[in-house]
Amino acid sequence: MLEIKDLNHPPIQHLSHTWPAGVSWICGDEGTGKTTLLRVLAGEVTPNAGTVSTPDGGVFWADLQSPEHDHTTVQACWHGLRVNHPHWSEALLNDLAQALDMNPHRDKRLNMLSTGSRRKVMVIAALASGATVTLLDQPFGGLDLASIRVIKGFLGEAADHPHRAWLVADYEAPRDVPLASVLNLDTLTSKG
Repeated sequence: MLEIKDLNHPPIQHLSHTWPAGVSWICGDEGTGKTTLLRVLAGEVTPNAGTVSTPDGGVFWADLQSPEHDHTTVQACWHGLRVNHPHWSEALLNDLAQALDMNPHRDKRLNMLSTGSRRKVMVIAALASGATVTLLDQPFGGLDLASIRVIKGFLGEAADHPHRAWLVADYEAPRDVPLASVLNLDTLTSKG
């Protein structure tokens, strides 16, 4: 599916790993390189050394927290992301928007949303993208329990997918989502 060999990009050193289909977790404390690793896997950052092999079908990554997105509406954001993902599911987007209570916010600019609602915009797009590899950075931050249950429910259903992978980076792996693999960056940095 997705593979890195001898990856070096601070704080990550000499990391080789392969992620299978299904849901995998990248966990670790603050500063261990979770977001950095996702950005490298997405091709947003070129590592100092090592290789990244990605499968056909694309990698979805979106960081909507930066101010450059502030004046984009939710609907325009989804439209802009859809263009690059030929397997995008508008039906899934609409189902998730309903389940996560985002329909009333479709015409609002991102800077008008709470941190949690802004994160929901990214998560909905990621899950609807249809990409072979979907990268999610701390998808539960700022969300209420009902929204967390919806997203975990989706990930639980995705866990058995034979040809797609969802990589989630967060502080610790959940016990209530079946995982294909767990990469603990705390373990790696403590050895280094």
